[in-house]
Amino acid sequence: MARRRSDVIESLEAHPNLGEILGVLAQLPHISDRDLERLGDAWHNSVQLAEARARALDPDSPLILEVLAAFEAVQALFADDLTGEHDYLQVDPSVATVALKAVRDAIAASYARPILNRSEHAALMNAWRSVYPVDAVEEPDLGARAAEVKALLSAMPLLATRCHDSVAASLYDAILDASWQVDEDVRSVARDEAWHAAVLTSRRRVWGLVRRSGAEGISRYCGSCRTRCDDSDTRRVLALCLDAACALLVADAIDDNLVDVLTLPVQALIPKQRAGD
Repeated sequence: MARRRSDVIESLEAHPNLGEILGVLAQLPHISDRDLERLGDAWHNSVQLAEARARALDPDSPLILEVLAAFEAVQALFADDLTGEHDYLQVDPSVATVALKAVRDAIAASYARPILNRSEHAALMNAWRSVYPVDAVEEPDLGARAAEVKALLSAMPLLATRCHDSVAASLYDAILDASWQVDEDVRSVARDEAWHAAVLTSRRRVWGLVRRSGAEGISRYCGSCRTRCDDSDTRRVLALCLDAACALLVADAIDDNLVDVLTLPVQALIPKQRAGD
């Protein structure tokens, strides 16, 4: 039976199962290698599960486009795990592939909860809840300088409005001008050290989340003219902003000089820390 218009959920904020959705999504960048293996072991397909999944992913399911976008984010966050091509990986790609089926089922179940019966929802959440019985993570752990990471990510969408906002245009031009003064070899070394720190501190998936969030922000359409820039200068500014955000993410695990190298070109977007912070 088709849902009545009054039953249609228009936004995530209006979703009656918001708590569970946020709990699942927030946990994604914090899934450890051990938990990835446990998810893989716990997931087993069945006729009941396939039918519940088909119902949850029906084109008329609540916020189905957001569900599909979340699936894409999962694929991006765990891309390295699926290839198995790096020395730091501990989980067999075939295990990671199965584990991500459990992850996607949990995402689908949380969004589709209003149209699923209790057994369908439970079947889709079963593998996930065997590893995460409660939603313990409220938001991604962005490290000791989380406030600065958030501020930088929040400021990046402003750059997408530079065609109609003089302040945004001035900030963008300042970052672009600074980019030509950067020693690319030094920056490359600093970025490599930051990534190595992310791997050693188990923040590589949060690193991926930060970069994805930042790229989405600066790539938005301008609200005034509905245009979007994707030229070489925009990509250059984006790269500097993403490197800065990731440096702040692991600032407690790398030398301050390396953080400075990666953040200096975008200082205008990062609030200065107060003494004692």
